[in-house]
Amino acid sequence: MQPLVLVNAVGLTRRLLAHAPRLKALAAAGWMRPLTEVVPAVTCTAQAAMLTGEPASRHGIVGNGWLFRDTGEVRFWQQSNRLVQAEPLYVTARRRAAERGIRFRCAKLFWWFNQGAAVDLSLTPKPYYAADGNKAFGIHGSPQGLTDRLESRLGKFPFPTFWGPRAGLPCTQWIAGCAAQVLRDERPDLTLVYLPHLDYDPQRFGPSGCDLPRLVGELDAACAPLLDEARSVGTRVWVVSEYGHCDVSRAVEPNRVLRRAGLLSVRPGPFGEVFDTFASRAFAVCDHQLAHVYVRDPQDVLRAREVLTGLPGVGRVLVGDERAEVGLLHERSGELVVLSDPNAWFAYPFWLEDRMAPDYARTVDIHRKPGYDPCELFVDPRLWWPTGRVIRRLIQKRLGFRTLFDVVPLDASLVRGSHGLPARDPLDRPLLIGTGTAPSGDELPTTAMHDLVLDALGLPGGGGRVGPALRNGIT
Repeated sequence: MQPLVLVNAVGLTRRLLAHAPRLKALAAAGWMRPLTEVVPAVTCTAQAAMLTGEPASRHGIVGNGWLFRDTGEVRFWQQSNRLVQAEPLYVTARRRAAERGIRFRCAKLFWWFNQGAAVDLSLTPKPYYAADGNKAFGIHGSPQGLTDRLESRLGKFPFPTFWGPRAGLPCTQWIAGCAAQVLRDERPDLTLVYLPHLDYDPQRFGPSGCDLPRLVGELDAACAPLLDEARSVGTRVWVVSEYGHCDVSRAVEPNRVLRRAGLLSVRPGPFGEVFDTFASRAFAVCDHQLAHVYVRDPQDVLRAREVLTGLPGVGRVLVGDERAEVGLLHERSGELVVLSDPNAWFAYPFWLEDRMAPDYARTVDIHRKPGYDPCELFVDPRLWWPTGRVIRRLIQKRLGFRTLFDVVPLDASLVRGSHGLPARDPLDRPLLIGTGTAPSGDELPTTAMHDLVLDALGLPGGGGRVGPALRNGIT
């Protein structure tokens, strides 16, 4: 079995590949295929499709977050591997290898659904939360001691650059260097590596508003130690991406519309209004260019659809079995699935006046917010001397006071880029760069990744799903 590194360079497309000389050379030495996106084309859904070879209607990851109906909580960015309802490829690979008397080892580095995954080595972002509400940055890894060994060599993981106003290159450089160390020391058969650098400025400013040649060049340079180490130990490198970005000019706020229609309820409180999922008749869980709308009473479904249909920026409202058209006919999906227009995205705010916004709205708080919030990539431009505000908050924190880093803007119009819908131009679709026998067809479904990786590892399933899927152009 020849080992394989699968690099997830999120945001990389065929249009951008020309600015990445090292990755372009990989494609020239092997093959490259565009991928047709899953819906929604977001991180958790795309990664689950790659790892299981199934659509969301089977693996159950209907977005980066959804309503957990048994608790009435909206949860985003959950890490438990048990949430994935189909078998991931590393489990399949281990079973097939064992049947042949072969040992199989997998490293999962910053890919999602990492906790509890049946892999031999794992690393994932995981802060520490104190009883007084304080938070300390950190990463979690297995086996025990792996994180300490890597941070002693590479320095502490630069957590503030993984997400938030400071999100940028250092975290990608660290992850690539970490993957190189794992290859050198552990020699796994399959190494999954997630590099997020191209997911920041294209969302902040839109593809046309940022220096993409520079950003792609930085990603390419960050890959150098990993590519060099892979070459040194005889490991192949494949590169995949989840989606491309698009420019957006409109933020759609379905929760405010549902509230004005009397369908969404809130609970006033000392820290701002609280989103009340139990009292609400309908509410939207917003995730880039898709929103799941949960409707408590079936008699309100048509009313909620009527309220949202025709709203500027809304492209389609799918109800019931219509959700199967985008692979989202699943119990975790909303009763309505709403798709935006290509130049729009969905913002989560449910308050009608900024003074009533919950305290977490002005902070980076990915787990508490009942929707995805790209405003967390900005510092509020209306703040006078925001650096001083941050310094003040740091001093308060170090003195033992409970404080909030309340520097995130509430103005969704600042966001100029998004993703979630299939790209209109094939040049802006995600891609796969591979070596070995090239698959047939001009493009591949994202779900084909499962069987392609198993084939590359010499662990095919015998008949598999890849051949028919590629011949017919379907998943």
